[in-house]
Amino acid sequence: MFVKKLAYLMVVVAVCLFGIGCIAATGLPGSAAKSAGGHQTGDVFTSSFLVRFKRSLDKQLVHEIASRNGFQNLGELPGSNGKEFHFKHTTLPLVRTRRSISHTRVLKKEPLIHTAIQQSGFKRVKRGFRHAVPLNYIPDKAPGYGGENVPTDPYFPFQWYLKNTGQNGGKAKLDLNVLAAWDQGITGKNITTAIMDDGVDYMHADLKFNYNAEASYDFSSNDPFPYPRYTDDWFNSHGTRCAGEVAAARDNGICGVGVAYDSKIAGIRMLDQPYMTDLIEANSMGHEPHKIHIYSASWGPTDDGKTVDGPRNATMRAIVQGVNEGRNGLGNIYVWASGDGGEEDDCNCDGYAASMWTISINSAINDGQNAHYDESCSSTLASTFSNGAKDPNTGVATTDLYGKCTTTHSGTSAAAPEAAGVFALALEANPSLSWRDMQHLTVLTSKRNSLFDAKNRFHWTMNGVGLEFNHLFGFGVLDAGAMVALAKKWRTVPPRYHCEAGAITQMHRIPSSGSLYLPIKTNACKGTDTEVRYLEHVQAESRSGWIKEFSLVLHGTKDPPYQTLSPASPHSKLAIVKKAHEDKDGN
Repeated sequence: MFVKKLAYLMVVVAVCLFGIGCIAATGLPGSAAKSAGGHQTGDVFTSSFLVRFKRSLDKQLVHEIASRNGFQNLGELPGSNGKEFHFKHTTLPLVRTRRSISHTRVLKKEPLIHTAIQQSGFKRVKRGFRHAVPLNYIPDKAPGYGGENVPTDPYFPFQWYLKNTGQNGGKAKLDLNVLAAWDQGITGKNITTAIMDDGVDYMHADLKFNYNAEASYDFSSNDPFPYPRYTDDWFNSHGTRCAGEVAAARDNGICGVGVAYDSKIAGIRMLDQPYMTDLIEANSMGHEPHKIHIYSASWGPTDDGKTVDGPRNATMRAIVQGVNEGRNGLGNIYVWASGDGGEEDDCNCDGYAASMWTISINSAINDGQNAHYDESCSSTLASTFSNGAKDPNTGVATTDLYGKCTTTHSGTSAAAPEAAGVFALALEANPSLSWRDMQHLTVLTSKRNSLFDAKNRFHWTMNGVGLEFNHLFGFGVLDAGAMVALAKKWRTVPPRYHCEAGAITQMHRIPSSGSLYLPIKTNACKGTDTEVRYLEHVQAESRSGWIKEFSLVLHGTKDPPYQTLSPASPHSKLAIVKKAHEDKDGN
């Protein structure tokens, strides 16, 4: 491990290995329930309370306790085994700058209540750049289209990320290769993707027949109708645009076509309130985990280069429960947009995108360059496509509010739903795929293709098993045809194990130039029930400050089975402090 910056400090580094062994094991103790960040927008408190009971209670009794104290019970939290509930006070303002100590005390006086915590509010932002003017015209059909199995939808010629013929200055054949998946008879049937966003226009003619109402909910307003709230500037069009990328209907003369056009979408409205809370996020990510296969998120902490933030306790627990128990034990797939902070930000600082439980997706433009807003990080698994080229016709064509269409959906907001659509195709091809299988398929079938860093900062490197990786693009662009073909014959991976490799707690001087190398040697828990033979994830936790760059280098050995860990010694940058993160003294 390398750390850079001049200081004397206590460096605490812990490394854990996750991979495949012989006997079932649990996840890293404590890691799943930790908050990944502490960035706040000031002391803001909401009318929501997390209430933890001393034992599991009947729902009717919980309702009675809430009602007699002036609260509304909004339901049990995912993964709490009937002990934790979301209470909302009926008269408190939605947002206030002071804690309501009196209401907390009232709840704590209840003999069955163990803890009552008023929820603080924090900011979550939509990825991408919105366009205030929707389109309602049918564009002229671009040349070079037609042929067998090509959709007739009027906006399909502008969906270059589905079929790139070189239109508008693009690189021909640089696309998601979805036609190859469709040619295999795979279109997303019986798969539901939840769009966790500002709502979905489920009455849109291009979406209504693919809308799964039973799996949908509005956590911003607490009702089963996640329709977007009206604004003059169409700000709440974000979720509807994402939904169309996944499941817009085919050959109906409306807008374009979804990547998985026979799949279903669920609307989870959870981004349209003054502040986000841990409880809203947790309930959203744990909603109907056996009806929903994939959760798509095109949002996250502020992309300002100053924010290090991520899921809080309840949210992290909901995600972990989803991957372990969702889909009847196969695990839900969580797809995350990697972020739009550009060079001044780092998606390693986003605890959602950087999580081992999610699949983080970045974007490329139509000629293979990275987009100007792309962030770099070691956690990005793959890429899809979005806007960024000079030609205005190179945005993402999809559905818009009130039955309209758009060609200007943008940012990594547009990239994540494309990936969700590809994963829906893979799940139709093989419904028995686990959440870990999906990560393996992503790594093995993504292609470098023509992707490149326009500023020559991040290069493609080959790891020990011959796979190329780039800190901008991950393992490359998703290939729907290749993923579906491999999914059909895929055998699920063996159970997952974790091994705690060790920790460094001594005081070290970090030099002003060069690097401090801190080795942690491990035999991957050889000879134990949690021995890791094939590496899937590595988590390194640093509790030190004053660091400019934190990197992880894995060295394999020449003796099996450890040569499979990392014989090529890949170098992953786990954190790079950008200028925006520094204070006026350069700290």
